[in-house]
Amino acid sequence: MLLSEIVSKLHNSIKSHSLTVNSEINPDIEGVAAIDEATTGTISYVEGGKFASFINSTAASALILPLDEKLHIQATERGIAWVATPEPRLLFAQTIALFYRPYKPQPTIHPSAVIDPTAKIGENVSIGAHVVISENVEIGNGVIIHPNVVIYPDVKIGDRTTLHANCSIHERTQIGTDCVIHSGAVIGAEGFGFVPTTTGWLKMEQSGYTVLEDRVEIGCNSAVDRPAVGETRIGKDTKIDNLVQIGHGCQIGSGCAIAGQAGMAGGVKVGNRVILAGQSGIANQVKIGDGAIASAQAGIHSNVAPGEIVSGSPAIPHKLYLKVSAVYSRLPEIYQSIKELKKGIGNRE
Repeated sequence: MLLSEIVSKLHNSIKSHSLTVNSEINPDIEGVAAIDEATTGTISYVEGGKFASFINSTAASALILPLDEKLHIQATERGIAWVATPEPRLLFAQTIALFYRPYKPQPTIHPSAVIDPTAKIGENVSIGAHVVISENVEIGNGVIIHPNVVIYPDVKIGDRTTLHANCSIHERTQIGTDCVIHSGAVIGAEGFGFVPTTTGWLKMEQSGYTVLEDRVEIGCNSAVDRPAVGETRIGKDTKIDNLVQIGHGCQIGSGCAIAGQAGMAGGVKVGNRVILAGQSGIANQVKIGDGAIASAQAGIHSNVAPGEIVSGSPAIPHKLYLKVSAVYSRLPEIYQSIKELKKGIGNRE
């Protein structure tokens, strides 16, 4: 595919801004690649000036660049075709979609699938080998269910949702349209509810619901638990990485991003457009405001205000955390200075 053809197709999908193109060179592009692994015939991208050195060494035939004239000149001098945009990473993601299509099975029901006669299956649904669909399940149109998926009773799944191999959807779970549940994920299993008694732990039955709104994505081996009463809810367009634990009764807003190994205890309320970095943890009943960000391994024990960035464990405002971190490495030196000061004071007395 010629670069000019790629640009034409991308123009049709981008409405927010125009693209600037070096029209002097129009190579044939056969695929996409990381800039340090690119070969002739591939296109890659550079996000900003700090990656400028890669332009001098890459073998890519074309680059997607930011609106930086120095980078444009640098690429032109090397004979590399380029396309400039305010959002190079976004454009690169859209370019990948021109060359790669995820595996999508044809609408069919494998003969080994076990489907209860009360289940309602929509049109153009693909059901793989050894899938189990229990009673009173409702499956929308265009749903893809890969092999070994187990769907418990009374589950509702919206149109065009994909359930990857070996995920489990527990009773009464509601999943919206265009959702993706990756392999090994468990949605709607019973939350961790036990009441201490004089004779041991009493199990509290988890009678609530789990609701995933439209366009939610859940990564491999993640768990979203159902509560004792009420519901656990994941808002529309929220993306959850692999190995994430969402406790019973949590309420997560729309447009959030939760990275791998993050976890939250029961009853946590997360606002809209919140980012939780890897291994961040949130204590029971904590509230996270809209647009807040928790950095990697943040341990959040108290409420976080909207728009605030927190770091550390226990989590504190990020700017304060940076100051504390700078002091931390000097603690032995500071401690020694305090000892000498105390010694000097003692001698004067």
